Amino acid sequence: MSDARQLTAAQRADLRTVAAMIVPESAEYRVPGADDPAIQADMLATLGRDTALVAQALDHLAQLAGKPLAELDEARRDAVAQKFRKHGGAAAATLVRVVLQCYYRDDRVLRSLGLELRAPFPKGHVLPEGDWSLLDPVRERGGTLRRAT
Repeated sequence: MSDARQLTAAQRADLRTVAAMIVPESAEYRVPGADDPAIQADMLATLGRDTALVAQALDHLAQLAGKPLAELDEARRDAVAQKFRKHGGAAAATLVRVVLQCYYRDDRVLRSLGLELRAPFPKGHVLPEGDWSLLDPVRERGGTLRRAT
């Protein structure tokens, strides 16, 4: 469950701006930027326990900028980002992780990387139905009895 509703409108705009700075759109590779609405929605929906650190990072960026980051021109944004990288600490690392995690979870990005949109197992190595032989080593260990408290 996300606590994204705790982010202000200015913080959400700054999150979009930061995401676009981290991963811009690429026409060459036909992938969206991390500021794409679907990726942003995923970020906001899955912030969860990272909400406080992300909000802290966004507040720190706004403080360095003197106003919301989204309101700055590109050159000033880059200067603020350089300062933030040096002094952002755990909040900066969390912000970058959240952006990248949601970006590389997007189907369009996975396709552009040549990855399949499914788990890599079993890749054609389907086990016959009812074949539980993979559990044989576990069964051989025997039961473990523990006292209930």
